[in-house]
Amino acid sequence: MGRGRVQLKRIENTINRQVTFSKRRGGLLKKANEISVLCDVDVALIIFSTKGKLSEYSTDARMETILERYERYSFAESAIAVPEAESQGSWLNEYGRLKARIESLQTSQRHLTGVQLDMLNVKEMQELEQKLESAMKNIRSRKSQLLFNSISDLQTKEKALVDRNNDLKKKIAEKERKRTSAQQGHQDQQGQQYVDPTSPLSFPVQDPPSLTMGINPARSTSDEDRPLPQVNSSKLLPWMIRSVNG
Repeated sequence: MGRGRVQLKRIENTINRQVTFSKRRGGLLKKANEISVLCDVDVALIIFSTKGKLSEYSTDARMETILERYERYSFAESAIAVPEAESQGSWLNEYGRLKARIESLQTSQRHLTGVQLDMLNVKEMQELEQKLESAMKNIRSRKSQLLFNSISDLQTKEKALVDRNNDLKKKIAEKERKRTSAQQGHQDQQGQQYVDPTSPLSFPVQDPPSLTMGINPARSTSDEDRPLPQVNSSKLLPWMIRSVNG
């Protein structure tokens, strides 16, 4: 016996309504896939449950492509049907297109941050995972590049500091060498000014020539009456003796 005709009205029982929704949704998605394969057509199907969960099907890889195509055709048809309202229709269609685009981007952003993931199926979750892995790969690559640049800059600064330190060491060594050379020259100059006491042309340093002066107390102490000093000629040179005797 065949199944009776189902009356089209809202199912009051929540459980029965949810079961019927799941079955009919699966059948509808299956039919959409069949018609797209059999007839080679583009199909886009969007379903929102009572809890706001999204179910969609599209023959294209991106649902946005079919939606943009639909908006273009809708705009063209409205422009043909109402030529006098072309400007107003253009702004309205542009507003609708931009609004849908913004909503799609906001939804994608929420998915990337881990919010409202219950609205995605397995395929969408896999695509989201691939996007996150690609983003993490780019982030790690950029981070590694920044670290490499930082290390390179630090190595350059270290090399500059080492070179500067070596230059300072060379300058200090040069100053020390000049100071040592100056001290050595000063010591050599002092050594040249020193006279050897054993030299025949030098006067004895320790024993200066003694001058014996005799004074007769009986005679006057005036300069004219004073006797000439007696010079020890044994310690003078011959020419000096002649000068004294002369």
